[in-house]
Amino acid sequence: MRLQRERLNDVTPVLLLLGHWLEFAGWCAVAVPGGPWGCVVAALAGAVKFRHLQEVSHFAVHGVLVREGRLNTLLAEVAVHIPLGFVPVSVRRRRHVREHHPNATVAGADPNLAELHAAGLRPGATAVRYAFALIHPLTPTGVHGTVRSLTGLWREAGAGRLRAAGPMAVTAALAVAFGWEAAVFAYALPRLLLYPQLAWMSLLVEHRWFDPEPVTRPPVAVEAGRCLRLYPRNALLALLARGTWLPYGDLYHFAHSAHPSVRWNYLPALERALCGPAYRPHALLLGKSAVLRRHRRALAPVSGAARARQLVRPLPK
Repeated sequence: MRLQRERLNDVTPVLLLLGHWLEFAGWCAVAVPGGPWGCVVAALAGAVKFRHLQEVSHFAVHGVLVREGRLNTLLAEVAVHIPLGFVPVSVRRRRHVREHHPNATVAGADPNLAELHAAGLRPGATAVRYAFALIHPLTPTGVHGTVRSLTGLWREAGAGRLRAAGPMAVTAALAVAFGWEAAVFAYALPRLLLYPQLAWMSLLVEHRWFDPEPVTRPPVAVEAGRCLRLYPRNALLALLARGTWLPYGDLYHFAHSAHPSVRWNYLPALERALCGPAYRPHALLLGKSAVLRRHRRALAPVSGAARARQLVRPLPK
């Protein structure tokens, strides 16, 4: 933490955010001359860029992106929240820092778990319901929720109208600068469909949401019992995840949960110094330890035979 405070500055984060938007502009320029394939590439790249911007702003929400607290909020608002149509930083800070972090995986207290429950990831979910919940942002219900969150920005206190006008202004600017293809495929499509799905996938691999190990020991042990670490020994998949859907500190969520005020560039070293977590799956979907298979087992409805075995106990001798 002492090293982080010494190296923390107000210039590098500004250049980082500016670099992401410049790269996004480059992908917008690909959409028009590239034809259909150019539009596809621009859409995928736009979704990845939005995930990166979200994660950079995540550390601003924690107050460790730049030195000054107000500048953290200002950078997150101007460079991420307003152009992408996110809720105010103050709202995100309350939900994420104050409500989620101390109560991760706690039903009735964790807003992230409530979001998963609302999508259908509940105990007793059928296989079909579970499958649709995994792609919730791409379903009609999920798309409706995304659109409703964007249109609901008008009702935000203070600068609600300015905030709601942000995505429309970005769309118009891209259409004028690069053409309608860039506005539709590089911005609108990723913002409404692809980016929410990437963010949803990230949420799914943060914790053992439905079977956390109850621990009452120090905070690090508590987080070790309810977090997971994806791709612990597969450097190639870990690198791919860090470059796309789990950028910055997302892959090291255990270390971040144990020490939320540590910035992403120190999390790998911090993880090596910590003991845990016990659940370190090697895959997302395939294999016995895969995250999504574990979630499914934790949520699967109990069969009649299994319920009978649970109810019937051998008589004591």
